[in-house]
Amino acid sequence: MSTAADGGEDVRPPPSAVGRGTVRRPLVGGILPAAGAVLVAAAGALVAVGCFLGLYVRPTSDDWCAAWKTRDLGVLGITSDFYLTQNGRIANAFLSGVVYGEGPAGTKVLPTVIAVAFTVGLVLLGRHFVRFLGGRPRVLVLTACALVVQALLYFAGTRSYQVLLWAPATISHTVPSVIGVWALLLAVRTVNDPRAVVRRAGLVSAFLIAFALGTLSEPFALVSGLLAALVGLLCLPRPGLARDRRPFTWCLLWCSGLVCGLAVLYSSPGARWRRAQQPDKESLLSAGELKGTFEDWLHMWDSVTGQWAYLGAAAVGVLLGLACGLRRPSPGHREPPRAVPRKALTALLLLPVPVVVLGSFAVAVGLRSGYGPGGWTYARTWTSFLVPMLLALCGYGALLGARGGRWLADRRPAGAALVTCAVAAGCLTLASVAALVPNVQRLTTETVTRSVAWDAQNSRIRAEAARGATDVGYRPLYIGSLAEPFFTRTYDRDWVAACMSKWYGVDRIHRR
Repeated sequence: MSTAADGGEDVRPPPSAVGRGTVRRPLVGGILPAAGAVLVAAAGALVAVGCFLGLYVRPTSDDWCAAWKTRDLGVLGITSDFYLTQNGRIANAFLSGVVYGEGPAGTKVLPTVIAVAFTVGLVLLGRHFVRFLGGRPRVLVLTACALVVQALLYFAGTRSYQVLLWAPATISHTVPSVIGVWALLLAVRTVNDPRAVVRRAGLVSAFLIAFALGTLSEPFALVSGLLAALVGLLCLPRPGLARDRRPFTWCLLWCSGLVCGLAVLYSSPGARWRRAQQPDKESLLSAGELKGTFEDWLHMWDSVTGQWAYLGAAAVGVLLGLACGLRRPSPGHREPPRAVPRKALTALLLLPVPVVVLGSFAVAVGLRSGYGPGGWTYARTWTSFLVPMLLALCGYGALLGARGGRWLADRRPAGAALVTCAVAAGCLTLASVAALVPNVQRLTTETVTRSVAWDAQNSRIRAEAARGATDVGYRPLYIGSLAEPFFTRTYDRDWVAACMSKWYGVDRIHRR
C-alpha cells in the first residue's frame, strides 16, 4: 500500500470515478441522452407538422371579421372597435390587428411563432427548475420535455385546430400561456438580479404585462392571478420561503396589473353591450347557477382525465429528474448541501393543486357566464389551466425521478434499476406521443383538404366580385367545430356572412 506525502493512506477513487468527485453511471448516462433524442424527434415531428399546417390555414368564423376590420380600420381602428362595440379586449384586438395586418399571411406563421417561443421559454424555465433541484441542466432532455408538453397541449384535447391553428383562439388562449412562461423568467431575473435598475424595470414590466393580459384573456388572467396570489402569500416574511420581499412585491404588482386590466375590460362600452344581450341571466351566485357551474366543471375534468396521454408529461419529467440525480458523490467527496429546503419543497408540491383545481373552476364560471350552460364545451379556453397542469405533472415527475435516482444510486447494484426506470419512463412518454398520431393525421387531412376547396372557391368569388356581382354564392367549409356562413336560419343574425361580405366587397352572399 502506498502512502501519501503527509504520511496518510493514499485512497484512490475507483476507476469509474470521473470529474470533480462524482461517479457516473455509464449505461444510464448513455440511455438518457438517447431517450431525449428519440423524444425530441417524435414530439418535435408532431409539433413541426402542426406548424407546417399553418401554411394551409384559411379564414373561417371570427377570421372574416378580424380580417376586414384590420384591412379597413387599421390596427388602432380594430382596437377601438373591440373596446367600444365588441368585448373590451383591447390587447386582444391589438394583437389581432398585428396578425391580420398583412391579410391571411400572419395567420400562417403564427403557429410557428407560438411553438418556437413556447419551446425556448420552457427550456429556459426548465433550466432554472433543474438548478433549483440541485442538478445540472441537460438541454436535450429539457427540449424533450418542452416538446412533449406542447404536443400534449396541442393534440391531446378535442379542439386541436383551435388551440394551435385558429388565430382568434390562439391569440386569446394559447399566446397568453406563452407570455406567462416568459413572465416567470422575468420574475426570476427580477428577484435575483443585484442591480437596482434591473429590478425596477422588472417590476414595472410585471405590472404592464399583467395589465395587457387582463385585457387579452379573462380565463388566463384568473388562473395567473390565482397563482401569483398564492406565491405572494407564501413569500411573505412569516412562512420564511423568501429571503426578502422581492418575490412578494413582484406578485403584488402582477395582481395589481391584472385587476386594472380586467377593470378596464369590464367597464368598457363593448363589455357593457355584451352583457346587455343577456338581461335576464340568473345571478352566478344563485343556487341553480352554482350547481350548473359545478356540473360543467365536472364535465370538463371528465374529458381531461379521460385522455391518458397526459401522463406522458409526468413520464418525461421522470427522465428529467433522473438526469438531475444521475451523479452521486464519490468516496472522499462531501455532498453539497441540499438545493431545495424542506419548506420550499413542500410548497412546490402543494402549490399546483389549488392553482389547477380552483383555476379550472374559475374558467368554468367564466364560460357559463359568457356562453351559457353549453359554455364548458369551448375547450380552447381550457389551455389556461391545462398548461399549469401539464407543467405540474412534469415537475412532479422530475421530483420523483430526482429523488428516486439518488435513492437508487446509494444502493448496489443500482445500474439495472436506474436503467429500468429510465427505459420505462421513456417508453411511457413515447407511447403517449404515439397516441396523438391519429389526431394529427386527422387534423392534417381536414386542414389540407379544406384549404384546396377554399382556394378554389375564393378564386371564383373574387372573379365574380371583379365582374361587379353584388350577391355571390358560398358553400360552407366547416373545420374545427367553428361557425361558417349560414350557421343560423335568420340572415340578419348571420354575423359570419356579414363579415365575409365586407371582406369580398359584396352586398350579400347566398348558399351555393
